[in-house]
Formats: sequence, structure tokens, C-alpha cells
Amino acid sequence: MIKEVDYKKLKRSFDISTIDLNKSVIDSPTRPLIGQDRALEALEFGIGNKGGGFNIYVSGYPGSGKLKAVNHFLEEKAKVEEAPGDWCYVNNFKDPYCPKKLALPKGGAEIFRDEINKIIEEGKQMLIKAFESKEYADKRQQIISEYQQQEVGLFEDLYRKASVNNFIIQRTPIEILVIPVDNAGNPLNSKKFRQLSEKKRKEILDKQTELHNELITLLKKNRELERARHSSLMELEKNVALYAIETILEELKEKYKNFQDVLSYLDEVKNDILDNLEEILVSQTDVIEGIGPERNKKFIKYEVNVITDNAKLEGAPIIMELNPTYNNLFGKVEHESQMGTLITNFTLIRGGALHRANGGYLILPLKELLLNYFSWDSLKRALSNNEIVIEDPGERLGFFSAKSLKPDPIPLDVQIILIGSPIWYYLLYEYDEEFKELFKVKAEFDTTMAYNSRNVKDFAGVTYKILEENNLLPLEEKAMARLIEQAARMAGDQKKLSLKFREIRDILHEADHYSRLDSSKVITVSHVLKAIEARYFRSNLIQEKINEMIKRNTLMIPVSETRVGQINGLSVIDLGDITFGKPNKITVSIASGKLGLVDIEREAKLGGKIHTKGVLILQGYLLEKYAQNKSMSLIASLVFEQSYSEIEGDSASSAELFAILSSLSGLPIKQGIAVTGSVNQKGEIQPVGAINEKIEGYFEVCKQGSLTGDQGVIIPAGNLDNLMLKDELVQAVKEEKFHIWAISNIDEGLEILTGTPAGKLLKSGSFTKNSVHALVDKRIEALNSNIMPTEVKKTPAKSKKKSVRKRQS
Repeated sequence: MIKEVDYKKLKRSFDISTIDLNKSVIDSPTRPLIGQDRALEALEFGIGNKGGGFNIYVSGYPGSGKLKAVNHFLEEKAKVEEAPGDWCYVNNFKDPYCPKKLALPKGGAEIFRDEINKIIEEGKQMLIKAFESKEYADKRQQIISEYQQQEVGLFEDLYRKASVNNFIIQRTPIEILVIPVDNAGNPLNSKKFRQLSEKKRKEILDKQTELHNELITLLKKNRELERARHSSLMELEKNVALYAIETILEELKEKYKNFQDVLSYLDEVKNDILDNLEEILVSQTDVIEGIGPERNKKFIKYEVNVITDNAKLEGAPIIMELNPTYNNLFGKVEHESQMGTLITNFTLIRGGALHRANGGYLILPLKELLLNYFSWDSLKRALSNNEIVIEDPGERLGFFSAKSLKPDPIPLDVQIILIGSPIWYYLLYEYDEEFKELFKVKAEFDTTMAYNSRNVKDFAGVTYKILEENNLLPLEEKAMARLIEQAARMAGDQKKLSLKFREIRDILHEADHYSRLDSSKVITVSHVLKAIEARYFRSNLIQEKINEMIKRNTLMIPVSETRVGQINGLSVIDLGDITFGKPNKITVSIASGKLGLVDIEREAKLGGKIHTKGVLILQGYLLEKYAQNKSMSLIASLVFEQSYSEIEGDSASSAELFAILSSLSGLPIKQGIAVTGSVNQKGEIQPVGAINEKIEGYFEVCKQGSLTGDQGVIIPAGNLDNLMLKDELVQAVKEEKFHIWAISNIDEGLEILTGTPAGKLLKSGSFTKNSVHALVDKRIEALNSNIMPTEVKKTPAKSKKKSVRKRQS
């Protein structure tokens, strides 16, 4: 007879008294990634190995603490690295729609911006002062006077010649006239001119033409003088301006003599100032109504737009962008509304997370990255080209948009750490060719770690850190032991601890709440237990409703008596915040026929693929066990009673097989014993998941009536290490009010359920007399005998001869 599982093996009580958990000797945590040696090794290799596609994919399930752990690990690595320099954008005086980038040392961007602003402000004052000086006025007047004298000398001979020939030269606003005069110096009018002889008129006209032509020639020379005068004045202004601003610029050029881009920019600023002196010297500020506070638009082109400022940064930057939209990653070019029109300039360029992380590390959640349009493809392009391009996303789709800027791309030197679940990694690796080239390092986080003294210290260290960071009450030693026990239950293994510290933190918060309600100065074991039970109670309404239906026999689940071809299998319901076990009545009907096993769930399209596979395995078991020397002709109809949703999984396949064998043998099954476990074609019982929830779920059902001492659960022997049952259930087993058996094969389960030996196959091909297998084999033979062979109708000889003759004819 199979022995029951000893109650001492139904859970593990953790004795941590021998482990030094003194907070003063625990570094919280003692290592960046506790229990994550595999992930730690991957991160050690990947971090700092920038370029060549050695970006990192951190794979793990939610709640495993991977994000916080990676961030902590990066902080330790990044602080010993050199901080990157700054980046800024400045005006491109040749093409304002393509702003130029400038690279500056750490903290240099803000300083450079202030220096440029200071130069422009000082330059304006110095220019105004220079152009208002007496020296400038004297030199300007000297130039004007010199050219005026040349102009007078240019026309002096012409005026004299005109006077000798009785002509005067008269200037009007629109022209210069050569007018003949009489001896008294009065202009000849038309009447007097007509009274002159024809010869005299001709002489006057010829002379007038001659003087006019000379005048035109002199006017051309005069215009050249004016241009020369203007050039001289402009040269004077440039020399004065150059003298005024070059002193300031020279100091700045000396400072940035090793930065060629900065020197080029300073020269461009100087040239633009010299080319626009008149505009700069205008004192009146342009004001445009309706666009905000008054500001001088003329000097925006000399501003410096700081994109990244790492002045206060110690070590390499670590940026975590939890909302990786395209603009948040790559930056954007903003626009302003002016008179109903969108305008922009280089000062409206805004950097993104890639700019801030440049030279360091950028942590991104993969799911959110994939959900945002353009983000994933643009990130891959940036990593492949090693540059950050700021552009309007609409342009990539060919949409019409307002004219925008195309800033210089900024070189990219960053290591991307993607945080995501394992399924995303496998999908991207399979279907995205660029992913495997860009993310060559996989750091996979486990959800559990082995139970040993080092890991217990680490677990306690993280727990103390949670208490400290959240200002929670201290935890007594017994409460810590109970929390470790809960971690083992969460892991579903007596030899492991869960690393889902998010759930551990929630338990501590709730335990702290109950502790303060009791005016306690520490969190005790009772507070931890109350927190665990309260969390379960808030979520188990559906379980209670199902149990109530079982109690009222709305769901017919018998937990006493014995019945043929009927058994209670155990399933599990996962609602997200709670997982609980539920018994299911499985029945089997046997009849003669050729259909074999009929899975009603499959026929009704309520059975999943794994469940269907489990049923087909049962058929394989029956064929190997009972059809070695004979055929097997039967119909076995199998169903989960009162089940109206899809059935998936094979954890009830052993229960289904027990029900089939009971129906074939005619031996009744004890209804107080529920079964869970999958089976293979050789009759071996295989481990299943959620074993604790299944046992506790059935225990709750039995406890509703009364525990008779005949009730219990059969589980796979391979699940013994997974048992971390509630104290109440362990106590019931100890008092023999409830039982748990662990079996390795079908035969062991048959003996427990029927009280009859399973039997062994003898050399003769039969089974042990009066055993379960013998009864099953006998029933199969009886079913086979009910199937009559098909009769072959014989044709009478006479008819046969006629047909032969007919064929011969």
C-alpha cells in the first residue's frame, strides 16, 4: 500500500537563526543583482562594450526587479567612466534652415552661450560708442569732404565753359539741364530763341548737345566718385567695427583654438556683424503684437541653443525613458505661431533622450518602444548609422508639413539597454533581421534563486533596503523567516526563493499598516501572516462563489462515497491577481464499438490542443497495456461535467485514465480523493504546475462540509519539492483529517482509489487474478465479443454458372 506524504514534507519551515542577518553587515543589496549570476555575467560583458552591436536586451518577467537592478548595476559602472561633453546648435549664416552643431567640453555649452551673449551685448555697446566718437565723425567728414572737393573740381571746368558759351547748368529733382542764356544772363525763352537766325540757333543747339554729352560723361565719373565715397565710408565703418569687436573675439578664439568648428563659427559671427552694421546699430526694438513678451528678433541669430549640458554630471549618463515616443527619443523642432503662420528657427530645436544619454547608457522598455510609431525603426537606424537625426516624423510618410529645419546630425555613442519579456526577445530575434545584429548581448533574469545562506543574506538585505526606502517599521527575525517562507511559496519550490520583490514590497507595506494599527514598534510574524491572508481574501470572491455552488450541489462535486467511472480531477483558475484550484467531476461511459476514446470536450470544440494530446496519450496507454495479443473494440466517452468553457492542459489526464479504468473494471473510485497529474503512454505520472493551489482549493471544498478523514489528494511524486502548503492544511494532515499521496505511476494510484491491487502482467499474457488490470482486460474481451464479424454472402452455384456463361458469351 502506498504511504501518505508525511506532514513535515508538506512545507518547509526556514530556520534562519544560524544565518547572520545583522543589518550592519549587510550591504543592501550585497551585490547589484542577487540570485542573477547569469544576468550579472552578461551585464559585466556587455556594459561599456559600446559599438559593434553590443547593446543589451534584459529579459525577465514583470515583478522580477530587473529595471531597478540594472539601474543600480549601471550606476556602479558609469560613475568610474568619463563624463561626455556638451552639444549645442548655432545658426548657419549661409543656410538658416540647416543649423550647425558644435561639440564642446563638459559644461562648456552653457559657458559658450553666455560668452556669445556677452560678446554681442558688449559689441553693441562698443559699436555704438565707436560710431558716436569724435574721431569717427572727423574721419567720416574728412572722407566726405575729400570726395566733395573732387566732385566740385570735376564740374568746375564744365561750369566755366558753359558760362563762356552763354549756358547755365541747372539741377532739378529729376534731371540736370543745360540752358542757353542771353548776354544779361537770363535764360532764353522760346520766343527769343525763334527770333534768332537759323545759323545762330544751330550753333546754340550744337553747343548745348556738346555740353550735355560732356555733362553725361562727368555724371558717370561723379557716380564712380559716389561709389568710391560710399566704399570708403563702408571701409571706415568696417575698420571701426572690426577694431571694436575683434578685441573681444580674439580672447574667445584663443580659448577655443583647439575647436575648429567654434573658430569657424566665431568668424561667421564677426562677418555677419560687419555685413549688417546698419541693422545692428538700429536702437529701436522690433515688437510684434500677440506673440508674447517683447524681444529683439534681430539678435536671435547669434544665440546658442544648448542641447545637452553635462556640467553637473559625474561619470557617464544613465537615462531611463519610460515613454519612448519618437519626439522623446530623438527630440523635435518646435514652431511658433506668428500672424497665423507657423515659423521656426534653430533656437526652437529640442533634444531627446538619445542626446542626454549620448556617451552613456539609455534604458528603454521594449513594449512601449514598439507601441510608439517610428520609434523602433528610427532607433535601429540611429544605432546603425551612429548618429542622431532630428526630423519631422510626418516627412517620413511624405505628408505635407510646414517648412522646418534640418539640423546637422549629432554623432551617437550610446549603449541601449532594452527591458522586456522573453517572448518579445524570441519574436524579434526570429522576425527582425536587424535586431540580432544590434542587440548581441542577452541578460536573462530568473524569477527564483536557490535557498542557501548567501542568498538568504541577499534576500534579507533587499528586504531591509525596502523597509528603509519606504520608512517602514523594522522586521523581527521570525517575521523575516515567515517572509522567506512566503518567497519559497511564491517560487513554488521548497529549495528556491522568489525574486519578485515587487510583491514582497507590497506584503511589507500591508504588514506595516497592520503593525501600526496595533501600535507595535516592529512588524511581527502575525502582521506578515495577516497581510498575506488579507491580500488573498480581497481577491477570492469568485473562488468562494464556486465553493458555495459546490456546497449547495449546484455544481455536483461529491466528496464522499464511491462511484464507478467517476472521479474528481483538479484544475486551476488563474485570474491574474489570484490563482486557485477547483475540482472538476470527470465521468466515463463505456460501450461496444469501434470509435475508441471519444473526447466530448474536443468534439464540442471546448478542448485545447494540449488537452487533446493528453487524451490521445490515454489511448496509447490502453493499446500498449491491453491490446498486445488482441484488438480492442470499445467506445469510451470522456467528459468534464458541468464545464462550459474551454479545457486546456493535461494535468487531469491521470484522473481521466483512472476514470476509464474504473469504468472498464467495474471497481468504484473513492470520491473523497481528488487527483492531479499528467500521464505518459507508459503509465508514469508526470509533475504539474500550481500544485499548492490545487491541493488547497480541494481542501477548502472538503472543509465546507466536514473533514471525514477519508478525503485527500493524489499528486505526482515529482511535485513533492513544490509543496509549500498553508499551516491549516498541514495541521489537518497531521491530525489525519486530510491525506496527501504522492505516486509515480498509474498502478499506485489505482490501489489508493479502488483499494484493489493493480496487478502485474504475467508471462502467460494475462494479469494477476482479481486485480484491476485483470478486470479491465476481461471487460475488453467481453466488449470485443459483442462486435460480430461482417458476414460474407455466398452466391448460389447456379447463379454463378449463369453469370460465368454470360461472361463467356
